[in-house]
Amino acid sequence: MTGGRTDGPAGGTAARAVEELVGVGVTGVHGIGASVFEVDLDGGGVVVAKFHAAEGKAGVEAHGLRWLAEPGVVAVPEVRGVDGHWLVIDQVEPGAPSAAAAVELGRGLARLHAAGAGAFGEGPRESWIGNLPMACVVGPRWPEWFAEHRIRPYLRQAVDRRALSPDQAAPVEAVCARIEEVAGPAEPPARLHGDLWNGNVLWDRHDRPWLIDPAAHGGHRESDLAMLALFGCPHLDRVLAAYDEAAPLAAGWRDRVALHQLFPLLVHVVLFGAGYAGQTAAAARRVLAT
Repeated sequence: MTGGRTDGPAGGTAARAVEELVGVGVTGVHGIGASVFEVDLDGGGVVVAKFHAAEGKAGVEAHGLRWLAEPGVVAVPEVRGVDGHWLVIDQVEPGAPSAAAAVELGRGLARLHAAGAGAFGEGPRESWIGNLPMACVVGPRWPEWFAEHRIRPYLRQAVDRRALSPDQAAPVEAVCARIEEVAGPAEPPARLHGDLWNGNVLWDRHDRPWLIDPAAHGGHRESDLAMLALFGCPHLDRVLAAYDEAAPLAAGWRDRVALHQLFPLLVHVVLFGAGYAGQTAAAARRVLAT
């Protein structure tokens, strides 16, 4: 579904979007972010309404949520409605992370990745990672695909914006040149969340983890795990142990974490500036040292 509602993410507009897309009256709207709202429905129930200024971005997020939900192996909020700018999904009742939920997250991710994708890069061609465009161009082999479509585009942007110096960019370029030897054993395309930092995992009151805000595409399963580790995750050791028990990871996977983290780190350099440049260069040097 497409639409022309572009008058911004004001609370009244969120209410109208929910009424039109869900077909239920609204009794209250509560802002939980600059463009994200909890909306109380007439008769009970709460949904989350999210405004995307970029035309079509809401539809891409909806597609990603549905694609992740399709195998039925991880908890994903149901998409209740979507148009050109608004996405409406079920609310997840907030809880706290627990050891039991961490084990479920690890096992669920293993099953999700095993559900597979048609190719590396499978996904909406015009996609996003955060607020940056992310091209989903398919490729038959992961190493060259990762270097060409997940590292180099953001490396170029970071250098062009002078957020990454030539000296800092050099080890990243060297990783691309040596991608075949540092990539590890071949893996089939996995069904990735694609932006799996801790903020995109919700923990409910029933010890169940939920995935939100995907940049879903076909990729390497170690990429989701590396991003989960990048900024910290509660009970991460339990998540990884449960994953490895359900779907054993290839030998040397811990040595490849820095390789997979180059993509989100470069995205952060482009989005937020040189504060992430040193961390990015250091990750590239760790890859080259393995």
